[in-house]
Amino acid sequence: MSRYKNVMDKRQEILLKSAGVDYSKYEEGIVSFNYEKMMKDIGYGLNEVREIQKKAGVGNTPLIELKNITELARKISKTGKAARILVKDESCNPSGSFKDRRAALSVYDAKIKGYKGVASATSGNYGAAVASQAAMQGVKCIIVQECFDSKEIGQPEILEKGRKCECYGAEVIKLTVGPELFFTFLELLEETGYYNASLYSMYGIAGIETLGYEIAEQCREYYGKDPRAVVVTHAGGGNVTGTARGLIKAGSFETDVIGASVDLTGLHMASDKDFNKKSFTTGHTGFGVPFIINPDRSDVPRSAARPLRYLDRYVTVSQGEVFYMTELLAQLEGLERGPAGNTSLAAAFVLSQEYEDEDIIVVQETEYTGAGKHLMPQLTFAKNNNIKIQIGNPEEEIPGESIILPSHPSKCRIKEINMLDLKASYLKNIVLKLRGRKLMSEDLKYLCDETKLVEDEIIRILIEYGY
Repeated sequence: MSRYKNVMDKRQEILLKSAGVDYSKYEEGIVSFNYEKMMKDIGYGLNEVREIQKKAGVGNTPLIELKNITELARKISKTGKAARILVKDESCNPSGSFKDRRAALSVYDAKIKGYKGVASATSGNYGAAVASQAAMQGVKCIIVQECFDSKEIGQPEILEKGRKCECYGAEVIKLTVGPELFFTFLELLEETGYYNASLYSMYGIAGIETLGYEIAEQCREYYGKDPRAVVVTHAGGGNVTGTARGLIKAGSFETDVIGASVDLTGLHMASDKDFNKKSFTTGHTGFGVPFIINPDRSDVPRSAARPLRYLDRYVTVSQGEVFYMTELLAQLEGLERGPAGNTSLAAAFVLSQEYEDEDIIVVQETEYTGAGKHLMPQLTFAKNNNIKIQIGNPEEEIPGESIILPSHPSKCRIKEINMLDLKASYLKNIVLKLRGRKLMSEDLKYLCDETKLVEDEIIRILIEYGY
């Protein structure tokens, strides 16, 4: 216990040393910090980031029109109309996902600053991206993953990603689910002195800005207009934040940014009992909601991922709908891509039917597939864990008990998440952090930026929660 307490007591010191950033200079009020100044201080402009990524084989990925899926959406649409559905094929990046954009800048920055190695705590595609970029840059790499439940049964998708990391030469530390992840990662950073290639650093977010920028560029080049909406799979918030910032930098101000997550309501992400009852290890509400209402719950002192600043809408889809859309993508468009990356496609298929034929809706990313990431081993694993696999109405799906693939494409639907409720929950957390202290003027301005609410509305909500 003393070892655990010793490491956790030094968490801020360890995180600051491993980030190479003095976060204290951005603190301004009681709860506020200068977010835009932090983002400007990365030291790399957008064009420089693009050049760094280009040299690492990252970015400039294809934008593909899904003509057959669009036609299907129009056939089942109540109006007979649906926006053109396009997909940004990020599987073309070196490790097979958009996470290469984050990793390319972070690993480059680590090398420039003289770190001997990089480390990251992630069970997702980001680990493979960091390992790939570390191999290119000639620096050492350690990835820490939560892979198993207490019975040492591993989640197929996470194990697949671990194998991919090892293929790139990284050391992979595999853990059971629970609180030991953060402790182990902190201890590792302290012992090695490695760079914390965090998903939530400003370098990680700046790396994704190029993705939003490219989407705007390519839509203008190919179609002569900006997209009406971009749908982004939402987990920790960095994907939403970076993509939206890139669209803004490209001048695409009228484009709706819509987050999409798999609905895993009722399953606890840190629960040993629930760990293997889910078929999606990222892009789900178990990450999406907590990181919206408390974005600084990450492995850096101040997260650069601020989803509430950028989201116009937030919707959820079921596990069965994502698996179904994964099959549609393969069989109608000839594109086999990983199920988790198709979360936003499942949402876009439904959302497209809200728009006109001449509108464009962009699915912001795809990911590689293979081994445990393929939908068949995921469904087999679910069945072996006593999850019922059915065909029918996905609205009847119960996370942890069933996966229901739609019996017809018209059965696909989205569930709208009330953005005001999320903003209220965020502000409730602010009240808890205040502990009776009074907000300063800069705090109120900061909260307006964070929530896109006016000051009077913020004060009303704060008072509701005891401010």
